[in-house]
Amino acid sequence: MLEIQYIATDNLIPYINNSRTHSEAQIHQITASIVEFGFTNPVLIDEKGMIIAGHGRVEAAKVLGIDEVPTITLKGLTDIQRQAYVIADNKLALNSNWDFEMLQNEIDFLKDLDFDISVIGFDDSELNFEDIDYSALDGESVDSQLDDMASGVRKAIQIEFEPDHYEEAQSLVKFWREQGAYVGYMLMEYLRKEKDKL
Repeated sequence: MLEIQYIATDNLIPYINNSRTHSEAQIHQITASIVEFGFTNPVLIDEKGMIIAGHGRVEAAKVLGIDEVPTITLKGLTDIQRQAYVIADNKLALNSNWDFEMLQNEIDFLKDLDFDISVIGFDDSELNFEDIDYSALDGESVDSQLDDMASGVRKAIQIEFEPDHYEEAQSLVKFWREQGAYVGYMLMEYLRKEKDKL
């Protein structure tokens, strides 16, 4: 049976190879959630106190000055299982989808009650769930006109992101632009390398 133990945040060890990142904005969202709902999701750790799942929650707890957090120790995992579970815990949640009509109804209901929806991780920019029709841009004549108008001018390509990834993507693009990087070329180089592997 799983047992919850409260352990000091300073005694918890982040997994050094954790591939899941947490932006400052997302940590703020987690802190807002903890303030509203409490610390409802225990941190998963191994027998040595290394964090397997819950890095963001621990960071948010530190921001809030919470000295101890609920933890569950996953006993008996091999090193390989532990390493794989760190990834699986993050990825499996991302593989689910939304019923956007139902989500919109639920959010509208909360907004009608003056509930702050930012506490659940959404902002108004993410709440336009209607599909965008790009078919008007598919015609050859449109392509030709755009080529004539934009010859020698930087062009943009629309790239879609899942709501869970949008804020981090926006932050990364902003960061690299501020460094003076050519983000489009960086993306193109990565995609070319991935294509070459096929």
